Amino acid sequence: MRSTLVVDGANVVGARPDGWWKDRPGAAARLHEQLLVADVEYDAVVLVLEGQAKGGVRAGRDAHVTTVHAARDGDAAIVEQARKAVEAGRRTVVVTADRALDARVHGVGATTLSPTWLLSRL
Repeated sequence: MRSTLVVDGANVVGARPDGWWKDRPGAAARLHEQLLVADVEYDAVVLVLEGQAKGGVRAGRDAHVTTVHAARDGDAAIVEQARKAVEAGRRTVVVTADRALDARVHGVGATTLSPTWLLSRL
């Protein structure tokens, strides 16, 4: 079965107190670069960015990583990406620590893993 990993960029970046708040676009770019080389065992990775972080990575596909710029609400964009992947018959996992978002993605048939899980693989 094909699989998709949807990454809540803001939540993952925010899980590391490395000064990301001083340079949100730079933090997003670093996460994107790490996802390109990480061995996360998923066929596709979708990185969802919002706000200032969108300035660090262009929207679109780069190898197996697709970057999505949230129009307004990052959580809504994450749920939409998860829903699309599930409807396409893909095993779908969302990386987030946001409990409300966790409930929403479970509602569309996806599961979740924590930012710590992903960071340990980067």
